[in-house]
Amino acid sequence: MNFMQSDTHNTIILNNNDPEEPVDPSEKIEKLGAEALASSVLESKLFKERKVLIFGEVNDRLAKEVTARLLALAYDSDRPIDVYVNSPGGHVESGDTIHDMIRFVDSHAPINMIGTGWVASAGALIFAAGHKERRVCLPNTRFLLHQPMGGVRGPATDIDIEAKEIIKMRERLNHIFAKETGHSYEKVTKDTDRNYWMSAKEAIEYGLVHRIIHKWSDMK
Repeated sequence: MNFMQSDTHNTIILNNNDPEEPVDPSEKIEKLGAEALASSVLESKLFKERKVLIFGEVNDRLAKEVTARLLALAYDSDRPIDVYVNSPGGHVESGDTIHDMIRFVDSHAPINMIGTGWVASAGALIFAAGHKERRVCLPNTRFLLHQPMGGVRGPATDIDIEAKEIIKMRERLNHIFAKETGHSYEKVTKDTDRNYWMSAKEAIEYGLVHRIIHKWSDMK
């Protein structure tokens, strides 16, 4: 099931008849090699500094990558881990996986959650996995809470089953956000009935964020 803020993107179509510049295969290989090396250096640096990036749509691939990084860092040391979140949301179960893994690893190595850009839907679920005093964000971060969405085709009985599962999922997620924000379940249920947007300051007032950070030293 999807738990994601939708967006509209323009599609650009290129004319297949446009002439293309010939590319030397050796230059292409060299470029790919340089990009791979740069990526490897970046990954090594992030691992050494114990940083994990959760950017983009939440899906099975992202859940696998984040789980692997968190476990590797936990096996490496019990020092704190910084997790940066910038996501429109996505697959609920993948969000559950990352949420639970953050809680699991946090029992061994403290995890700091840093919101940036937008933290929406399943992205907000992941962000809420951190303990409140360790949930921070950058000044222009926006947050979105709303109910999960799903769709199914087939017999009426299957549609009924799917609808019941969405209701159960919504109730579970609302209980999580109620616990993490300090609000009643009834208030969270009412707020998430439609898209509930919050600025960084509003997210602090709501109880989702502990404080806003402006510079590197604010993390210390």
